[in-house]
Amino acid sequence: MTVRTRFAPSPTGYMHIGNLRTALYAYLAARHYGGKFILRIEDTDQERNVPEAVAAIYKGLEMAGLEYDEGPDKDGGYGPYVQSERLDLYKMYAEQLLGTGAAFRCFCKREETGQEESEPTRRDPCRLLSEDEMRARVNAGESFVIRQKIPDIGSTTFEDRVYGEITIENAQLDDQVLLKSDGFPTYNFANVVDDHLMGITHVMRGQEYLSSTPKYNLLYEAFGWPIPIYVHLPLILKADGSKFSKRLGDPSFEDLVNMGYLPEAIINYIALLGWSPGDDQELFTLAELEKVFNIDRISKSGAAFSFDKLTWINGEHIRALSVDVFHTLAEQYYPEELSKYDTRKISALLQVRTEKLIDIPQSVAFFVSVPEYDASMYHHDKSKSTLESSLAVLRAVLPLLKTLTSWDNDSLFQALSSFGKEQGYKIGTVMWPIRTALSGVFATPGGATALAEILGKEETLQRIEAGINILESTLGK
Repeated sequence: MTVRTRFAPSPTGYMHIGNLRTALYAYLAARHYGGKFILRIEDTDQERNVPEAVAAIYKGLEMAGLEYDEGPDKDGGYGPYVQSERLDLYKMYAEQLLGTGAAFRCFCKREETGQEESEPTRRDPCRLLSEDEMRARVNAGESFVIRQKIPDIGSTTFEDRVYGEITIENAQLDDQVLLKSDGFPTYNFANVVDDHLMGITHVMRGQEYLSSTPKYNLLYEAFGWPIPIYVHLPLILKADGSKFSKRLGDPSFEDLVNMGYLPEAIINYIALLGWSPGDDQELFTLAELEKVFNIDRISKSGAAFSFDKLTWINGEHIRALSVDVFHTLAEQYYPEELSKYDTRKISALLQVRTEKLIDIPQSVAFFVSVPEYDASMYHHDKSKSTLESSLAVLRAVLPLLKTLTSWDNDSLFQALSSFGKEQGYKIGTVMWPIRTALSGVFATPGGATALAEILGKEETLQRIEAGINILESTLGK
């Protein structure tokens, strides 16, 4: 059996995290088992469709690196892959169910029932209409929907690869609408027809669809079709235990990218929300996930989304990039004024300390101009620096630095190290006040000499003189 999985989003907005995980797991299952990954656009809910959402689906999959084998623009012989282009198929199969008695026409009007025509109802009164009554109302031009006729007694049992065997009493199921009066199918009907006709072997979807699965199985049985393998995925939760939801303001995939997270890091993290490799490994490339992913390692328990964990994984992925690739990404966040410096050197310093790309502008702002800072910045217990020692160091190194003819990190470090040894200073006692004068911030993407090399001799000397003035003003010296 060739494994065929599908990602079947509705074009109602940006790709939310739950959708992304479903797409990822379906993709990984297809790749791991040597199968096919299909994209299908489920646009039958015309009132909720957002025109730009289809483009967002394509963009999201491309950003995530999830290449589909078949889809609206890649016909693999099972098309069309857009549901609104398959209406004749749904009508044909709905009429087939009418013919076998597995479905019935419902003439109940919305205003009479107080329901939307697609809303559930346990047992609709129209199922009791005689054939003659039904024909008369059709001939009279009354509009109707087609509903599934659920058995009144018995139960339906199905097997899920994650949750095991589940049995639901048929009395708990509703006579769901299959085909609406406008000729469009409901999701519950269209996905069964499409999954069968497209040869889908593994249906992967959220846990919330577990309770609807018996109705799908009754449809498969009514058609005499084989039932696919079900893989229901656990919920993604927030820290407070509530469901992670784009509708409640939680970020979409694109939002996370705009927040400075690498797509490959997001994919790595999302893979771990409900699945584990069986060991302690947490960092994966997409290619590595394809090799190790296994449906049987999917968890039943809900997975808590943690921004702290995502940020850590993102930082690890950033550090795994080549300097050239990181530099290309970082340049997009650099202010224009930074162009007077060697930005590649700045990127090399920044890469090992960056956790989110969005933090870059703040991290490099001091290169453009030193922010106002208090003299207390010069006091640092770890480096044994006091305001007095810092003033003494800056006064002493200023003339030394003026005499240097080689201005690079190694030459600067050697000169300042020798100065420290001669004067009896620890290296930190020398470097801390210099770094403070050059940056005016507590944390920088490099040490004093690395910053001095990038800033250049003239700018470095000016900033040290400014630091001396701040300390002199504070100490009254």
